[in-house]
Amino acid sequence: MKDGHVHTSFCPHGTKDSLDDYIQRALELGYTEITFAEHAPLPQGFLDPTPMKDSAMRYEDLDRYFQSIEEAKASYRGKIKINTGFEIDYIEGYEIETANLLNKFGPRLDDAVLSVHFLKNPDGSYSCLDYSPDNFGEMVKEYGSVKDIHRHYYQTVLKSIHADLGPYKPKRIGHITLANKFRLKYPIEKDCADEIFDILETVSKQGYELDYNGAGTAKPLCREPYPPDWVVREAKKLGIKLVYGSDAHQAKELGQGLDRMLVKK
Repeated sequence: MKDGHVHTSFCPHGTKDSLDDYIQRALELGYTEITFAEHAPLPQGFLDPTPMKDSAMRYEDLDRYFQSIEEAKASYRGKIKINTGFEIDYIEGYEIETANLLNKFGPRLDDAVLSVHFLKNPDGSYSCLDYSPDNFGEMVKEYGSVKDIHRHYYQTVLKSIHADLGPYKPKRIGHITLANKFRLKYPIEKDCADEIFDILETVSKQGYELDYNGAGTAKPLCREPYPPDWVVREAKKLGIKLVYGSDAHQAKELGQGLDRMLVKK
């Protein structure tokens, strides 16, 4: 079993669990492959809009990050396949800077995920979509409705798939229904099905993969995977490969959501 989306202690909003802690837990769960996909440093010039400025790892930690994973690969060779990865943020308006980051560090990656967390707001500022329920509520006031936030999120995901981010652009699209993280507090009357179908069709045409993310099942205001079952069924009809990702930010979260997933791999 592969887990293609795992975070580490290099994440400022994560855990102090060591790579050994993660790998030992992965072996207990019967994993045969794991990708450490830490939040890559944000592109040059982009200011993290979250209060703690802790959305991504620091540039100065990159060498230690890569070295730590190489050491883990050597220690566990023959027991589990370990991939060096990133979770890359697609940020509208910072495509060139993101491509530059990937061109510099992409040769050191085995695997990667491309995700949208930040939305460019109508006034040109940026918000972190999944930061907190209260922050989402403030976004609802700015956008005018929950539906408008969802629609803008899916439009941004579609832009990420089309974006020219160079030869090292990730080919797996992260948690495509992250807008649902607070759905039980901020329900949407009807899914943005048209926008989601556009994403699935484009992913299929590009030959990309989807991150089948179990983290939403553990979020108290979501309680479903990213994406939910109906989207998974449509993705399978289109022949899209789904790669399970726990999106674990601590070792005990490895395997989360698997009891709810339609495809357990």
